[in-house]
Amino acid sequence: MRRNWLGRSALVLLPAAAAGVLTAVATQPSAAYQASPAYHVSSAFYAAPAAPVTAQLTASTESIGGRILDEAETRTGDWYVYGGAGPSVFDCSGLVYWASHKLGVNLPRTTYAMLSSSLLYQVSSPRRGDLAFYGTGHVEFVTTWSHMTFGAQNTGTRVGWHTWNAYWHPTMYFRIR
Repeated sequence: MRRNWLGRSALVLLPAAAAGVLTAVATQPSAAYQASPAYHVSSAFYAAPAAPVTAQLTASTESIGGRILDEAETRTGDWYVYGGAGPSVFDCSGLVYWASHKLGVNLPRTTYAMLSSSLLYQVSSPRRGDLAFYGTGHVEFVTTWSHMTFGAQNTGTRVGWHTWNAYWHPTMYFRIR
């Protein structure tokens, strides 16, 4: 058995007699290294056998509301049109309806119907992707920015981010199941 200068096993390349091709012969590590299963040699002369890796598929860490908001944000700049539900014009609930249906969440079409939907539950600490209701007649998405929501606001505006204030602000928040 050939060893490198540290006493570890080495990969030795030997020429093949007739074919003129190099043949690789791997030597085994010494018993001292095999005794500790946690020991992994980090040497250019020895490559420890790879441990089997089991990949586990997990759901996205982003909430369904966050993913729906991501979809809605692709419509930034589209015009507000009362009764619009996409694909290029929206009203407030039409944008929420369109984006949620793109991801297979069947929210109702109108703001009033959304408020009575079993797919929503009220929360006191909103997070990105939750729905912010301005009274019972307007809905937008909660963003990560303070005092700002995303949605279709009113006639003559475009879909986008809107700042709220003491006079125009969400009165309740709902999370999507």
